Amino acid sequence: MSKRVVIDPITRIEGHLRVEVEVDENNKITKAWSSSTLWRGIEVILKGRTPMDVGLIVQRICGVCTYSHYRCGTEAVENALGVKIPLNAKYLRSLMLSSLYMHDHIVHFYHLHGLDWVDVVSALSADPALAAKVATQYTHNPIAAGEGELRAVQERVKGLVDTGKLGPFANAYWGNGTYKFTPEQNLIAVSHYLKALEVQRVAAEMLAIFGGKSPHPQSIVVGGVTSVRDMLSPARLQEWKQKHAIVQDFIERAYQADIVMAAEAFGSEASVLGGVNVPNFLCTDDFIMADGEYLFEQGVIMNGDLAGVTDLNPDLIKEDVTHAWYKADDAQHPYDGTTVPDYTGFVERDTVYGKLPTLDGDGKYSWVKSPRYNGEPVEVGPLSCLLVNYARGNKIVVDAVNGLLARTGLPIEALFTTLGRTAARMLQTVLVGQQSLRTFDALLTNMQSDESTYVTPHIDPDKEYIGHAMNEAPRGMLSHWIRIKNGKVENYQAVVPTTWNAGPIDVNGKMGPYEASLIGLQLEDPTKPLEVIRIIHSFDPCMACSVHVMDYNKQPLGQFKIDPNGF
Repeated sequence: MSKRVVIDPITRIEGHLRVEVEVDENNKITKAWSSSTLWRGIEVILKGRTPMDVGLIVQRICGVCTYSHYRCGTEAVENALGVKIPLNAKYLRSLMLSSLYMHDHIVHFYHLHGLDWVDVVSALSADPALAAKVATQYTHNPIAAGEGELRAVQERVKGLVDTGKLGPFANAYWGNGTYKFTPEQNLIAVSHYLKALEVQRVAAEMLAIFGGKSPHPQSIVVGGVTSVRDMLSPARLQEWKQKHAIVQDFIERAYQADIVMAAEAFGSEASVLGGVNVPNFLCTDDFIMADGEYLFEQGVIMNGDLAGVTDLNPDLIKEDVTHAWYKADDAQHPYDGTTVPDYTGFVERDTVYGKLPTLDGDGKYSWVKSPRYNGEPVEVGPLSCLLVNYARGNKIVVDAVNGLLARTGLPIEALFTTLGRTAARMLQTVLVGQQSLRTFDALLTNMQSDESTYVTPHIDPDKEYIGHAMNEAPRGMLSHWIRIKNGKVENYQAVVPTTWNAGPIDVNGKMGPYEASLIGLQLEDPTKPLEVIRIIHSFDPCMACSVHVMDYNKQPLGQFKIDPNGF
C-alpha cells in the first residue's frame, strides 16, 4: 500500500516550496509533486509602467539573486529598443555578476545545501588533531582546519547542544544512514560552514562596490551603468580585487576541497547517484571576458547526447499551465504569455503524519508554470551550463571537468547525478572566480582609451517594441520578455531557472526536473525524508521571495484569500 509524504515547507531555500511523494511498501518513491505555494504577480504589476523602471521592479522577484533579474529586465528593454551599451558597461555588469555568483554559490553549498551532507552532531565525537590531518588530503593548504581552529569549532557546537537550542542546526535528521562523512570530515565541513559566514559578507561587498549596495543594487540603467566614479577610482578597483582574492582563496581551499571530500565519502551512496531523470539541458551565453568572448556559451542537449549539442532557439520556448494555478487555453510563448491566477485548493487525505490537506495531482497544484523547449522539459543550472560547454569543447570547461573527474576518480557518468549537480556548482564557481580577473583586466585596458559607460535610450510613443534578454543566473538560464506600446509596458513575462526545474507535470504528462529526480529514490525513513531534501536542494530552489510567518507550535496563523483581479 502506498503512503503519502508531505514536506512543507522545504526550508533552507528562497521562497515557499512544498514537495509531496508517494512511496511503496519498500519506501521507494513512485510518484512526486512539486508546488510553490505563494503567488505575487510581479509580471502583472509591470503593466502600464515606464520601461525605464522595469529593472528596479523585477529585481524584487527574488531576495537572493536580485542582480540577475535587475540586469535581465534592463537588458530586455535594451533589446527591445535596440540600445547598444558601451563596452565598459558590459564589463562592469559582468564583474557584478561574477561577484553575485561567488557569493550565491558559497551561501548555497554551506548554509542551504551543506547540512544535507554534513552531520553536525557527529562532529562532536571527532578528534580535532586527526581532522586537521584529514583536511590535508584534499588540499595542500587547508583553510580554517588547523587543530586549534577545529577544536574551537567543536566547542562552539557543543555549547549549542548543551543549551538544548541548536539554532541553525535544529530540526534536522542527524544520524540518518545516508550521511557518509566521518566525524572528522563533518568537523572540517562545520568549520567551513562558520568560516563561510564571514567570506560571504566579503563577496556581497564586492557586488556593492560597482552596484551601490547588495542585495538590490542600483547602478544599472537602460543604456549602461551609473557607477562611473567607482570605475575611474584606482582605490575602488583595488578594493574589488582585494576582496576577490579573499573570496577566491576560500573557494579554492575550502569549497573545492570539501566537494572532493564529498565525492570520496558519497561515491557509493545510492541516494546521491541518481537524481537526473530529465536528460535535457540548456544554457545561454554569459560572463564576457573580452569584446564578443564569453566564458560560457549557449546550447541545448537533448536525451543526454553530449555529441549532439545544438544552438538555443528562443522561438521554441513555451509555458504550459495545465497543472499550474493559472488560466490559459494552450502553451504560450513568453511574448504572448498571460498571468491569470486560477487557484483550486488542496485535497485532504491520509499521510504518514496523519490526515492533511495535500496537492491535487490530477488537477492544478502549483503557482509555478511548466516551461518546455520544443515540447520537452529541460534542466537548467550549473550542471546544464557545464555539460553544454563540455559538449561544445569549451577548453576552459573541458579542462576543469576532466581535472575534477581525474582527481576524484569518478567517471563522466557521475556528472548526471545529485552529487554531480552539486560538484558542478562548485566547479562553476571556481571558473567564474578565476576568469573574472580577465574581465577586470579587460576593463582596465579599455578604460585607457574609452571611459564611456552610458548611451541615451529613446522611446517613440507611436511605435511598438518587442524584446527579450537571456542571462545565466546562479540557478540557470533566466529570460525576460517584454512588449512596449504607447511608451509603456504592454506585456511582460519572466521565465526563471526554478520555473524550468520546479514546474508541475505538463499537458502531455511529462514531469519537470524536480519531480522526475525523485522517482525511484529509496527512503530510509519516510517520516524523515533527508534523501528528498538533499536532491531538491541540489537544484538550489529559488521560489518567489517574501516574508514567511510561522508559529513554532506548527499552528496556522491565518489564511487570507485576495482577488488579484480586483486591483
